[in-house]
Amino acid sequence: MTYAIKFKFKSIVVLIALLFSAFVNYSQEGLPVYSDYLTDNYYLIHPSMAGASNCSQVRLTARRSWLGQSDAPGLQTLSINGRIGRSSGLGVNAFADVNGFHKQNGVYGTYAHHLMFSRDEVDLNMLSFGLSAGVLQYQLDQTSFIAGGDMLVGGSTNSASYFNMDFGMSYFYRDFYTHFTAKNLIENAGVNNNAELTSNLRRFLLSMGVVISKYNSPWQFEPSFMAQYRQALQQTTVDMNIKVYRTLKNNRKAYLGVSYRRALDDSSFEDDRNIIVQEQLSYVSPLFGVDLGQWKFAYTYTKQLNEVVFSNDGFHQITIGYNFGCRKQRYHCNCPAIN
Repeated sequence: MTYAIKFKFKSIVVLIALLFSAFVNYSQEGLPVYSDYLTDNYYLIHPSMAGASNCSQVRLTARRSWLGQSDAPGLQTLSINGRIGRSSGLGVNAFADVNGFHKQNGVYGTYAHHLMFSRDEVDLNMLSFGLSAGVLQYQLDQTSFIAGGDMLVGGSTNSASYFNMDFGMSYFYRDFYTHFTAKNLIENAGVNNNAELTSNLRRFLLSMGVVISKYNSPWQFEPSFMAQYRQALQQTTVDMNIKVYRTLKNNRKAYLGVSYRRALDDSSFEDDRNIIVQEQLSYVSPLFGVDLGQWKFAYTYTKQLNEVVFSNDGFHQITIGYNFGCRKQRYHCNCPAIN
């Protein structure tokens, strides 16, 4: 009797872990899209940003969720990009993402092309295109699962590697910018090859923003938004963002910001009283950053606002950046991602 209860309890734990991994991180989706793009890290999600800046950039991020919880999700990214010649940009994105029993690693290479429409490089008027191609490796660790009686549980580590591509375009006009990116263009089976949810991982991103400031003012304000649509899930989420910059001595800069993400679609589930509950994904992410010459440091905290959450602990993310090979500022605009 005791063994049966223990067996049933372990089975329930494994089932919850599987469902949690599948529906929170959608099993494997390539590089997850969080709010770290706001920490001067747009190339992380938009391939058209490779080489768009006056400086070559290195960005390293580390994200950890639910501190104190075992097997909590974690993400590390490393990206490098820079201008090659007058109109081309190259970049590399690498990431490692762990979520319970699921792991995914990926490396992407990017080529971008930048078209100038202005007569000179004083007034920014640029259209950029970017194409990323890379390899992703998915892993599902079943070594701690109970393998008896279930054909889907083999008690081993399943892994698969696949090729995928992202395409993006950006337009910059003085202090205004917009980006559009289509991610995971190629369907693949992942490690759950009989699940339609994991084969179509296409995601479409659209973001816009503008930087506002008075002439010679040390303050700048940047309202922006980003909408993303997951094709397989037919799910849309929207980020509403605001950042405030302050120019310090020696042309250094600090900024504060906040991002609010909201799903436009309801998620339904049945509670312990057998009542159907509908909720919308909702969370807020305050962030802080400082530019110390060539070095960049930022911290982002994310708090989920839904009533039903796995943990009340938030998500912590640190970004470290380094700029090198910088050219003279070319544009008379308030465009932190470019100048």
